[in-house]
Amino acid sequence: MSGMVESFKRDLAEVNWRELKIHLKRDAIIVVSVELDLIDVGVAVADDDKTLVETWVTSNQLNKPTEKQLESWEKSPEQRFQMLIVQPFILIQDISDA
Repeated sequence: MSGMVESFKRDLAEVNWRELKIHLKRDAIIVVSVELDLIDVGVAVADDDKTLVETWVTSNQLNKPTEKQLESWEKSPEQRFQMLIVQPFILIQDISDA
């Protein structure tokens, strides 16, 4: 697992909403709460840790973007996010909420 963690740390990127928007078309964006570590979430998703992922989904810490979020990001296309690709998903975390 440490190899995966190191790989994810290297792959972690900072992007703006304009760069992420294209991934909406394939419904790939998953929003990660700032309460969670993006790398830890990536590892759980990659390992298919259903119990942990379901816990986060149930507690609203991991979900698809809401209409309200999308509207806000559309108004601020330079909004910054941390992004981690865990195929087929794009995990994002709003930097301004940190």
